[in-house]
Amino acid sequence: MPSKTHKITKTYDEINGKIKSGDVVVVSAEEMIGIVKDNGPVEAARHVDVVTTGTFAPMCSSGAFINFGHSSPTIKASKVWLNNVQAYAGIAAVDCYIGATEPCEDDPLNKVWPGEFNYGGGHVIEDLVSGKKVYLKATAYGTSCYPNKGIEKTITLKKLPQATLCNPRNGYQNYNCAINTTNKTIYTYMGVLKPKAANANYCSAGQLSPMFNDPYYKTIGLGTRIFLGGAEGYVTWHGTQHNPSAKRTSKGIPVTPSGTLWVMGDLKKMKPRWLTGLSLQGYGCSMAVGLGIPIPVLNEEIAQHTGISDKDIYTQIIDYGKDYPSGKSKSYGKVSYAELKSGFISFKNKDVPTSPLSSVVRAREIANILKEWISNGDFLLGIPQFTLPS
Repeated sequence: MPSKTHKITKTYDEINGKIKSGDVVVVSAEEMIGIVKDNGPVEAARHVDVVTTGTFAPMCSSGAFINFGHSSPTIKASKVWLNNVQAYAGIAAVDCYIGATEPCEDDPLNKVWPGEFNYGGGHVIEDLVSGKKVYLKATAYGTSCYPNKGIEKTITLKKLPQATLCNPRNGYQNYNCAINTTNKTIYTYMGVLKPKAANANYCSAGQLSPMFNDPYYKTIGLGTRIFLGGAEGYVTWHGTQHNPSAKRTSKGIPVTPSGTLWVMGDLKKMKPRWLTGLSLQGYGCSMAVGLGIPIPVLNEEIAQHTGISDKDIYTQIIDYGKDYPSGKSKSYGKVSYAELKSGFISFKNKDVPTSPLSSVVRAREIANILKEWISNGDFLLGIPQFTLPS
């Protein structure tokens, strides 16, 4: 029986049954736009079972837990380096966490302005998933049960006992459009920004982006199975800085940075195409992460949300030259992702060229890979134990 609030109702079990039998109807978020426009949300929900999304962009709050195995004699590592990039060792004897933004130990940073940041934690992770050898060094103070005070060895991902990608903040639901109104070039996590608002940078796949297609997180939560780094991963919590109370449009889309995801997966199954070390000139190291979420079309409300297009998604123009570093939240106006993707936006009566830090081409590829996995019966939907705070 349909619910009182929805004409169409489906369950996760019903959709997973269709996946197993090969009867599931899966479309990408881009394809769903036309389906909803032409048929309306009720018929779209009746016909479509799953909508796939994708994003590929710098995601600084990322890293990996690595267990590098016991030595003989045993060691309780207090400091660890991987290819001369320091990892955090205050976990257990031979566990460490390497963060994507940690630079190489001898990096000159911004002492030579602007710094190049040629190698960091994100590059180490990329090297590991590429099958390359990584040099590990660990030091310790020595204990009765762990007497060794230092080891050096070469490791590979294949031979590590465990390696888990664990990203505390990925998949930001909307982000700023960055400009620079000062008289000098600045170097930021949003890229290089030229003086006098001569360019504008943004970072989102827009209509393909996961949480734009489920703006109130009706289907995303603890246990949601996702595409992560080229393999299967999971949403394990809401991410740091998760802010669902941000102002929204009439269609439920937040107009400022809002929801975030905490995600995890088996690093050993991932691919370097979807985990790529980055060097952001004058700012630091990072890593581009490929992430995609299948949205089950449980009812027409969710179908309506997955029909969102770039022209209906807005973000704020923020000055990273003056306001942002001062902690001010002033907006210089809103702009749609359709405008941003056109290559130019209008700012103070002049055309300003735009550049994305995210790749729509890669995002589309992720959505299509996820679509193929589900259509072939290789990927079932994970039923969230509870959804994200909204």
